[in-house]
Amino acid sequence: MKFLHLIWAALARHKTRTAFTLLSVVAAFLLFGLLESVNSVFTQVGHSINAAHRLITVSKSGLTTSLPLSLENQIRAVPGVQVVTSETFFGGTYRKPNNFISVFAVPRNFWDLRTSLKLSPAARRAFAATQTGAIIGAALARRFHWKVGDQIPIKAMIYPRKSGSYTWMFDIVGIYHSARPLMEQQLFFRWRYFDEAALFGKGTVGWYVEQIAHPRQAGRIAGAIDALSGNSGHQTRTQTASAFAADFYSQYVDFGLIVSAVMGAVFFTLLLLTGNTMAQAVRERTPELAVLKTLGFSNRTVLSLVLAESVLLVVLGGALGLALAAATVHALQVRIGGQLPMMPVGAAIWLRGVIAMVAIGLVVGALPARRGMRLSIVNALAGR
Repeated sequence: MKFLHLIWAALARHKTRTAFTLLSVVAAFLLFGLLESVNSVFTQVGHSINAAHRLITVSKSGLTTSLPLSLENQIRAVPGVQVVTSETFFGGTYRKPNNFISVFAVPRNFWDLRTSLKLSPAARRAFAATQTGAIIGAALARRFHWKVGDQIPIKAMIYPRKSGSYTWMFDIVGIYHSARPLMEQQLFFRWRYFDEAALFGKGTVGWYVEQIAHPRQAGRIAGAIDALSGNSGHQTRTQTASAFAADFYSQYVDFGLIVSAVMGAVFFTLLLLTGNTMAQAVRERTPELAVLKTLGFSNRTVLSLVLAESVLLVVLGGALGLALAAATVHALQVRIGGQLPMMPVGAAIWLRGVIAMVAIGLVVGALPARRGMRLSIVNALAGR
């Protein structure tokens, strides 16, 4: 208790400087929490209990190149493949260009594989029976106040209709739910409607999705699937769902690189600021440290005292910053209904944050602590 009292007294003595340093630490870890919240979405999409059982087959030329429909039956015949379905990225906007929606054309058996998206049997039957039928996520329904029975116009990003118009009409026949709000921001419509009405792309799909029986056979099955088109003009690359998700989102932004760059700059600045604060604090308290040594405090105790002060300063500000980040993410999700791709600031982010706090505290306190440990009592009391 006496040790903690000494640390707290040292921090409280220079209130203004400590307050500004704390504010900087709070801002740094608030930004850390927000960025990690978004980064977690991109690193966790595709990871699930069934991820190891699922493979994705895309064109070797990239996601912008379609695959022929004839490949589906060949993939289905590969030993170990249980279910084969497909997805075609359609994209689209609603009324305004900034109202982007993730739209996919899918076959009727798509719901047999995507069991994580909860859809009622009645909605599945309606989807199969309605040529222009569309299934939307619950968060998307809340976002635009859509309901079952509504007819909505979606402006395609890629595929025009045979008439030349980019506006497609869909009839909402069902709403699905998911444990992840981000997954509820999608619209799925029938591939058959797309195939018959699109100006180009007939007889093709974006990629194939395979459910396999045994995860340990994934490598063999992937090789067998890719061998089907090895000598054709549409060679494929089969990978796990996680790897596919990373490839898909990397088309738009390397968010991991952005997070690393921003946080690197922020933490470097924080190191300089906090390090200068600690160095100045130790210089101003040199006579006090000398008195502590005179009273019997060992060099190791003085070292620990300065390091603990540095770590406590960063941990206090960092914890407050992460708490503010958690509250901010929660408020945004409640207000916007899951539209933002942000995960809650959970235990994993807190753990990484605490590790960063302690590491920064030890780094910035190392030199001042070493100086305090090697302090000469005679010179310090003499003001030298």
